[in-house]
Amino acid sequence: MTIRNSIDVANRVSPELSALIETLINDTELEQPITLASVRAFVTGLLSTAYTEAEKLHHFDINESLLDELDALIEEFDEIASAIDFVQDIASEALSRVIETIMNDDNQLAPPTLETVRDAITSGLSASLIGTGTLEEDEDDTLLAEIEALIDSYGADALAEEFLRYE
Repeated sequence: MTIRNSIDVANRVSPELSALIETLINDTELEQPITLASVRAFVTGLLSTAYTEAEKLHHFDINESLLDELDALIEEFDEIASAIDFVQDIASEALSRVIETIMNDDNQLAPPTLETVRDAITSGLSASLIGTGTLEEDEDDTLLAEIEALIDSYGADALAEEFLRYE
């Protein structure tokens, strides 16, 4: 049984490292639980190769600063800490813009939930935001899948504002 950290450690992780960890966790070929040590070994291996593996992982910018960040996390939380604790649960920039648009809508009577955001996307909000230049055309492609994944993880009634990306 994996023991989860009692504090929210994901807010101490860069978006790049969080995305890399999430990709490793979702890799179906890996059978053992992913720890900070195994993430470090993966990054170290990439730094010593010609980045061929990094190219398979959605062109992550694998560099020594990720290794430094991992070393600091390992020093603070131990190398056997479960890597899943360090994955940030935040929306992409595009989904954050959609959430903010809904939050700023004067017709919105209550704080929007993830379900409210999904309904707005399926009702054409993203197309409208493309028309106003708030979203790029290619950003629309993944919005529905992203909101569905958040709903699967946190439920349709979760407040959307809790997933906003502030950068």
